Amino acid sequence: MSAARLAVLLSGSGRTLLNLHDEIRARRLDAEIALVIASRECLGAERARERGLETVVVPSALPADVLEKLLGERRIDWVVLAGYLRMVKIPPAYEGRVVNIHPALLPSFGGPGMHGEKVHAAVLARGCKVSGCTVHLCDAKYDNGPILVQLACEVKEHDTPETLAARVFELERQAYPEALRLLIAGRACATTGSPRAIIRPDACITDPHSPE
Repeated sequence: MSAARLAVLLSGSGRTLLNLHDEIRARRLDAEIALVIASRECLGAERARERGLETVVVPSALPADVLEKLLGERRIDWVVLAGYLRMVKIPPAYEGRVVNIHPALLPSFGGPGMHGEKVHAAVLARGCKVSGCTVHLCDAKYDNGPILVQLACEVKEHDTPETLAARVFELERQAYPEALRLLIAGRACATTGSPRAIIRPDACITDPHSPE
């Protein structure tokens, strides 16, 4: 079975892209990054090019038909949002195949404008004792769709948005590869109207290449 072909969409530093690429190179994720789409010239686009990944910059809104053409020409299996700050209009052919990660425990602290340190500042302002990250399949709304993986961490008394962001990102580094392994292996799927994806009982969200 050939490796799953991923398109990664980003707008910022590309940390999530690098993490996924490292997982692939270490053979912990049976995939290849066949395309990177950036919403602007940014550090993430620069890092993608440095790693030899095909990179396209689309500085305006990305119409569904243009996205579908880019994805179809490269036989993309999964669309991976990695800090992409535009609303994605999902082409019909890719419904159920667009994945996002959010730096909070959805459905809390999501929606338009909730990204980066704004999320962590809101968590701290609310006095939450835990935070974390969520990987989910996307639909037509911001930060919405069936949840695949959530990981949580403690919010410490003297946390700042920066310290909390660093702790949550360590969870993101685990959660996104775990979710993609489930999807690529066919062990996770969405059901109409359900807030959670169905995970088969035999699903394993740990590294499938690690020794027993």
